[in-house]
Amino acid sequence: MTFKNMITGILLSLLCVSYSANAQPEEGTKKELTQKQQGLISIAAYTAQGDLINLESALNQGLDAGLTVNEIKEALIHLYAYAGFPRSIRGLQTFMSVLEERKARGIKDEQGPEASPISEEPSKYERGKAVLEELIQAPLDGPHTGYAAFAPTIEVFLKEHLFADLFERDVLTFAQRELVTISVLSSIGKVEPMLNSHFNICLNLGLTPGQLLHFTKIIGSTIGEKEANAAESVLNEVLEERK
Repeated sequence: MTFKNMITGILLSLLCVSYSANAQPEEGTKKELTQKQQGLISIAAYTAQGDLINLESALNQGLDAGLTVNEIKEALIHLYAYAGFPRSIRGLQTFMSVLEERKARGIKDEQGPEASPISEEPSKYERGKAVLEELIQAPLDGPHTGYAAFAPTIEVFLKEHLFADLFERDVLTFAQRELVTISVLSSIGKVEPMLNSHFNICLNLGLTPGQLLHFTKIIGSTIGEKEANAAESVLNEVLEERK
């Protein structure tokens, strides 16, 4: 081998190593959630459980990770649909205290944009139905079945309020709202059919199996291994069903 060929070989090897190093992080991002996403998960989980002491730390960490004040407020508002007004309001009250403490320490947190105005046309029911169809990636034109047939009123509330009033607000993306939702469902437990549905929606929205597995690990470190194992079991069922 000539000296010239040896140098050429070394350069080609270095280029291959460089390409591999540059490619790996991009692939790896599909296996982990961002710091902001992790912040939303912890905030929602602690709020759902009423653990206000740990919620204070999670709120501080979420703000430090780049979540805006309005994004966190929106997450705390959104979760009332799954955990109830008392948990949501206690979360908001805790957030108020955290913001006051940070302001006293000279920290200026980014407020972030407010929700944009929402058109009142078509009807709220039709708008909510359209949002839900987008989330589940399927039409909802057939006759009502299950709980929707048994109690039609709650089916109307679900579409008009949850998927129109809440999901239409643009402070959080659909994916962010779903992370809040699965955090609450995993934390309160014993709602496996709902968690199954929302894991499917997360996948429809582009969250990867690796990211959702990362989600279960966060639940384990915040709420507990029991809740994490239950969530991971549901996730595995979903992934098996989608093969």
